[in-house]
Amino acid sequence: MSLINEHFLLLSNNYLFSEIAKRVNAFKADNPHRKVISLGIGDVTRPLPEASIEAMTRAVREMADTRTFRGYGPEHGYDFLIEAVIRNDYLPRGVKLSPAEVFVSDGAKSDCGNIGDILSTENSIGVTDPVYPVYIDSNVMCGRAGTPTADGWSNVIYMPCTAENAFKPQIPNRHIDLLYLCYPNNPMGVVLSKEELKQWVDYALANDSIILFDAAYEAYIQDPAIPHSIYEIPGAKKCAIEFRSFSKTAGFTGVRCGYTIVPEELTAATKSGERISLNRLWNRRQCTKFNGTSYITQRGAEAIYTPEGKAQVKQTISYYMDNARLMREGFAKLGIEAHGGENAPYIWLKTPQGLSSWQFFDKLLTTANIVTTPGVGFGPSGEGYVRLTAFGRKEDCREAMERMCSVG
Repeated sequence: MSLINEHFLLLSNNYLFSEIAKRVNAFKADNPHRKVISLGIGDVTRPLPEASIEAMTRAVREMADTRTFRGYGPEHGYDFLIEAVIRNDYLPRGVKLSPAEVFVSDGAKSDCGNIGDILSTENSIGVTDPVYPVYIDSNVMCGRAGTPTADGWSNVIYMPCTAENAFKPQIPNRHIDLLYLCYPNNPMGVVLSKEELKQWVDYALANDSIILFDAAYEAYIQDPAIPHSIYEIPGAKKCAIEFRSFSKTAGFTGVRCGYTIVPEELTAATKSGERISLNRLWNRRQCTKFNGTSYITQRGAEAIYTPEGKAQVKQTISYYMDNARLMREGFAKLGIEAHGGENAPYIWLKTPQGLSSWQFFDKLLTTANIVTTPGVGFGPSGEGYVRLTAFGRKEDCREAMERMCSVG
C-alpha cells in the first residue's frame, strides 16, 4: 500500500492567497461591470527594466546559435551573476563573500521553503507573528512544526508583533533553534535598526541558533541608517543564512530569480556533536534537486547591476514607494491607523469599528471594490489588520484612496 506524507493533511485546505482569489473571483462573477482594484497580493505591475530586456534578448539570440548555445548551467549559478551580486550588493556595505557562498535560485520563496531540507526536523522554530505563511507551511509539510494547537503549532514559538511593541518582536527568553526574520518586514512593513538586528545576532551566537533572514525587500529601504544585510552585523556569518530576490527589486515575479547566501563558516551539529558546514550541505542539496536558473534569466538579473539597470530599478522602486506615500497620506487624512510604507512597499492597516480582518476584507471588496489581504492570514497577532501593497498602478492607488472615503 502506498502511503502519503500525512503532514500535508494538517495544512489548511486553502493557501491564504488562494482563498483571497476565490472570494475575489466570486465577487467579479456576480458584479462583472465593477472595476476591482487589487492592493492585496504583492505582485508587481511595472515592466522589467529595459536593461534586463536587452540582456535577455541577447541571451535568447545566443541560444539560437550552436556556437553560443548553452545547456545545463552550474547549479549554484553562473559566475558572471554571482560576481555582480558580491560586487554590488555586499562589498559596498563592507561585507566580503566568496563566490562559493552565493547560490542563485528561482526565487526567495523557493529557498525559504527548501532550506529545511538540510536541517533536522527536531529543531524548534521561532517566527514573528504575523509572519509570511510560507515559513510555517513549509515546516508543517516536513513535520518540523509539530501538531496543531489552539494557537498555532506545538513546535513553533510565536513572537507577537503588536502596536504595543511597535510591531517588533522581543528577544526570546528561551532557546530556539531556528529563527525566521524578514526585514523589511512582510506583512507589517517595519524595519530593524542596526542595534536591534545586532541583538538578534548576539542571541543566535549565544544560543547556537540559526537565523533565516529574508531580505527580499531590502532595495526598498529609504533610511540610510537601516542595514540592508544581516551580514553588516559582526558575527552574523557564523549564525545566519540570507535570502534575496529580484522579484520585487526588478520586477522578476514572472521571470523567477533570486539568491541565497550560506556562509562557509556557518555550521550546525550532528546528534553526536560533530560540526558540519551548512554551505556544503546546501550545495549538495541544490546539485541533487535543482538544475539551476536559466542562462537567459541570469543574464537579465546581471543587467540590473549596470549603470542603466541601476537607474531603471531605482525609478521603479521610487514609483512603488510613491504609491506607499499616497496611501499613507490618504489614510492619515481619513484618520485610519496605518503603519509601514516608509522603508517597505507594504501598509499595515488597522480595521475600524472592531471588524475582524476577514470582515473588513469583505467590506472593502463589496463596498469599495478594493482587494486587501486579511492580517489574520499571517498569524494570530494579525487579527484586526489588513495588508495593502504599493505594487499597483499609481492611478489605481489614487482611486482606491478616493473610494476609501465611502467606507464607514
